[in-house]
Amino acid sequence: MENYCKLENGWFFTKEEQNEVPVDTFKDWQAINLPHTWNRFDGQDGGGDYYRGKCWYAKELDIPELKPGTQVYVEFQAASSRCEVYVNGVKATEHEGGYSLFRVNITSLLSTDKNILSVMVTNEHQEQIYPQMADFTFYGGLYREVNLIFVPETHFSLDFYGSTGMTASSTLTGDKEAEITLHAYVHEPKESDQVIFSIKDESGQIIANIARPAEEDTCVQLTLSDLHLWQGVIDPYLYEIETLLVRHNEVLDEIYTRHGFREFSVDPQKGFFLNGILTPLRGVSRHQDRLDQGNALTYEDHLEDALLIKELGANTIRLAHYQHSTDFYDLCDQLGFILWAEIPFISSMSEDPKAHQNCISQMKELIYQNYNHSSICFWGISNEITIGGVKEGLVDNLKELNDLVHELDPTRLSTMAQVSNLPIEDVQNQITDTVGYNHYFGWYAGDLADNEKWLDKFHEVHPDRALGISEYGCEGIITYHNENPKAGDYSEEYQALYHEHMAKIIDERPWLWGTHVWNMFDFGCDARNEGGVAGRNNKGLITIDRKVKKDSFYLYKAYWSQEPVLHICSKRYAKRSSESITVKVYSNQSEVELQVNGIPVGKQTGKHVFEFENILLKDKFTQIDAVSENLKDTTIFEKVNEPYAPYILIEDESETGVMNWFDDIDISEKKTLTFDERYFSIRNTMNEILESKEAATIVINAVSSIMGMRLKKSMLGVMGEQTLENLGSTISGASDKEIDVEAVESYINSELQKIKR
Repeated sequence: MENYCKLENGWFFTKEEQNEVPVDTFKDWQAINLPHTWNRFDGQDGGGDYYRGKCWYAKELDIPELKPGTQVYVEFQAASSRCEVYVNGVKATEHEGGYSLFRVNITSLLSTDKNILSVMVTNEHQEQIYPQMADFTFYGGLYREVNLIFVPETHFSLDFYGSTGMTASSTLTGDKEAEITLHAYVHEPKESDQVIFSIKDESGQIIANIARPAEEDTCVQLTLSDLHLWQGVIDPYLYEIETLLVRHNEVLDEIYTRHGFREFSVDPQKGFFLNGILTPLRGVSRHQDRLDQGNALTYEDHLEDALLIKELGANTIRLAHYQHSTDFYDLCDQLGFILWAEIPFISSMSEDPKAHQNCISQMKELIYQNYNHSSICFWGISNEITIGGVKEGLVDNLKELNDLVHELDPTRLSTMAQVSNLPIEDVQNQITDTVGYNHYFGWYAGDLADNEKWLDKFHEVHPDRALGISEYGCEGIITYHNENPKAGDYSEEYQALYHEHMAKIIDERPWLWGTHVWNMFDFGCDARNEGGVAGRNNKGLITIDRKVKKDSFYLYKAYWSQEPVLHICSKRYAKRSSESITVKVYSNQSEVELQVNGIPVGKQTGKHVFEFENILLKDKFTQIDAVSENLKDTTIFEKVNEPYAPYILIEDESETGVMNWFDDIDISEKKTLTFDERYFSIRNTMNEILESKEAATIVINAVSSIMGMRLKKSMLGVMGEQTLENLGSTISGASDKEIDVEAVESYINSELQKIKR
């Protein structure tokens, strides 16, 4: 008998309310297989109206004949975001948090007859569960594996925060020498039981074998020499650690884990070091969803994502904004990515005291479940948390999370991602070991050059603080094209121009310990409606279906990849009305030649970006070839009489907030708050406000002006059912301006009270 069984098939699902725990009839339910989310379509179609509520799953368990004393666990690798588990109508456990693994021993609840597993899952907003608010869809469902696990009475522990029951950590003590510490946690060991650790190299050769009497915490330390180090993407060498629980001549339980021997550090003046080698971390962020799948991904999906990031040449990934699949962490160990792993303490802190305990629980699960992943070097405690305002207790909560990280794992560094407008001098920048800022200068606000100005200023003010860019990016929709691209046109050309600037200034600043493009892939955010695309954030280097690599993808590949790169840009800008055009080529070769209809027209030497100006187009079609040594890329442009209308986005300007709304308004006088329910007020939810174009215009203009960002009305949809009563403190928490919160709220309320509902 295998010691585990995947529960993939034969499930039944319903959104219908159940008066009691369902145990016997599912004839009107939908037959489904796992992984599954009920938001795979409505979570990506726009409107911010995707289903958030209770749903039920049920499955009859096929329990094989068991050896006496066998314990049966059911393991959920994730259930979003609150879950109750029942076996034969009896509650087995509940879990709060939609991204981490949990297990429960169901042995005592099993019948010798039929056994029904019933699971209630809800993604409703709940004040005590994070995330509270964020710019992505909170998909609901059993979207990762569910397994049955069979173990004897004495086994490696399965009950501690979903951890594996074994940990491995190492410290380099010399050249290719390390001290490794192994712990195996045994449930109810007998006096004669043993734990046997075997460490094997990649060829399977055993380099160390240690037997210890089994204890609840069986620990061993030893020094190993002549080791092959884990050197990130350059050489991700992994050893295998086999851990056996043995009674006499019988193996009761076993665990297999991989381990990379490495050390790392961050120098605020120099950057990130891996095994003593300066290794600037340059990479991407990743969300875990796909078109028409939501977050219900398979191993093959995770593998494709990892290989695409490898193709890009990135050496780091920020896994935003929550715990990702074990499969993906495993792949990152194998491929050598340096990871930033984090919990969904994002955008807004709940004032419910239970929520902070949920935060602590999710951090414990993240660390205990992923402790053995050599790829993880940073634990992230929060993301843009002041968007929701600097609420009472926020700084103390952040400090407690940071202390918890170091208590649970002194071998890694802590970090956090700040909203762009958080003042450089803010105390939050002194909490974690390293810090990152999410900057969008040149997209939401400011100019491209503001990026390096801000970075250099922070570096000058805080020479002792290790700084990274935790997010940067802009939207690029492959429908739109422009010979003179500008911020806000959503064109593929402006996205490329933006990233050309960012790639260059980042390359010039190796002291930035880590930089992460937002985002590797377009992803679902049902509240958004930008660039004519509803329900999606389009900042990815690759489309949400993983089918199309945007030009910006090839820019970073030219910067980061060791593989030869040659790419002609703007191929999708196929119809041209100009007599001549500029042809841009991305390459990591030192010389590029351009040919027009087979005739060489120019040759350039340079780095990364090659621009050939005044390339004349022939009537009808012109073939363009870029050539460098044995590399060649080809495209065709068509000359047309008039600009091709679909290339240009025509947007309603009223959907974008203005940044000077308060310039001619005196808000110093606090107005008396009135709440005539026939009219809108700050007591309305954001969803209600967005139903009125006039009311939404007031709010988006106020928010854009205070934050100094050009924001879309649809972006307010992330607030959902939250009211506007704390809007002043919310937006002031994300602003670098001095804000009279009460005056702002009273003025907004007075303007809303003029608009009939």
